Amino acid sequence: MAALLQSIEVPVASLRAAQPLLKNQRLSSLASISLQSSKPFQPLTLKSHVSTTISRNSRRVGCRAAAGESGAKKASLSERRPEEVSVAVVGPTGYIGKFVTRELIKRGYKVTAVARERSGIGGKKSAEETALELEGATVLFADVTSEEALTRALDGTPVDVIVSCLASRTGGIKDSWLIDYTATKNSLEAGKKAGATHFVLLSAICVQRPLLEFQRAKLKFENELQADPAVTHSIVRPTAFFKSLGGQVESVKGGGPYVMFGDGQLCACKPISEADLASFIADCVQDPGKANKVLPIGGPGEALTPLQQGQMLFEVVGKDPKFIKVPIGVMDFVIGVLDLLAKAFTSLEDAAEFGKIGRYYAAESMLVWDEQRQRYDADATPSYGKDTLREFFEKVVRDGMEGQELGDQAVFK
Repeated sequence: MAALLQSIEVPVASLRAAQPLLKNQRLSSLASISLQSSKPFQPLTLKSHVSTTISRNSRRVGCRAAAGESGAKKASLSERRPEEVSVAVVGPTGYIGKFVTRELIKRGYKVTAVARERSGIGGKKSAEETALELEGATVLFADVTSEEALTRALDGTPVDVIVSCLASRTGGIKDSWLIDYTATKNSLEAGKKAGATHFVLLSAICVQRPLLEFQRAKLKFENELQADPAVTHSIVRPTAFFKSLGGQVESVKGGGPYVMFGDGQLCACKPISEADLASFIADCVQDPGKANKVLPIGGPGEALTPLQQGQMLFEVVGKDPKFIKVPIGVMDFVIGVLDLLAKAFTSLEDAAEFGKIGRYYAAESMLVWDEQRQRYDADATPSYGKDTLREFFEKVVRDGMEGQELGDQAVFK
């Protein structure tokens, strides 16, 4: 066993760097909070200060009527002003979810955020802290893994659009199906009961070649969403997030090497910032050109390999490049051992899955897959936004990774 542990040590840093951004909201309580604050595009808000009310029956407490609901037929989503559109966000406290929620509020939408009562890494944030963090939205707390609880929480809340930013926090087998499929499905069903006619889904570009459980769970829901005649949809499949590429910044800054698999050119991506992705997702709420489509999306600029990312990082920190190139076969060996052990000890199933996740992101590009040519196509991967990876590296070198912590998403701790 000691020899096995030693064999795992070599790729650990690389696994951290290569692992995907996996976010989700875990089980919540059946409490609800109504938070309302003054906002330029919300004339129907009755209070100009933050007020918090707890209700144990998971019902929304607040006074927000949808504009023009007194008998007149509503205009289509694309024809309405943002302040006339009610958007419910599930998973609003995750890495991307909080940026999406703030962007929607900034644009003037009537936003309801459905979160866990204790959110953040390790559930450290209280309901009151979450409500203040999402100021400008009506904040509800509910167990998203229960359709009944979620329906009860949204009862009395007009909803035009559901935006789902739910995702498994770790990528574990059971958690993936519970969050990436069941909880997301519950959001769709509860949203429809509340009146939603459009569903915006934050998915992932890697589902186009599903080899992992979280990918299969996401893809199953995608297929069901596309087949649902009751709603239109926008399925957003982003490439790598900046956060998932920042795991080695502190090590390199301190004089350490940059660890990569193979020759560093096994895979490539067009990383996108959380702010740019949030803006694109907000675009999907009312843009008819993005309805009923699967939308792969990357950040600006050319696709970058791990080798190019490492070279860029050394330039930013002002040090001579030093690389450690780990043979991909090392990961295959570790995964093989974990798979073997998992057959005898079911408690190791997730450990084996985590190894497969690391291996996938070390070897598979986060770009559009060309099925006909059987290869990834950087040119076919759309670019969006203005934030660059170099700017992200510069900020992290200067300010650290605060707000970018992997937390529960870390495969190895």
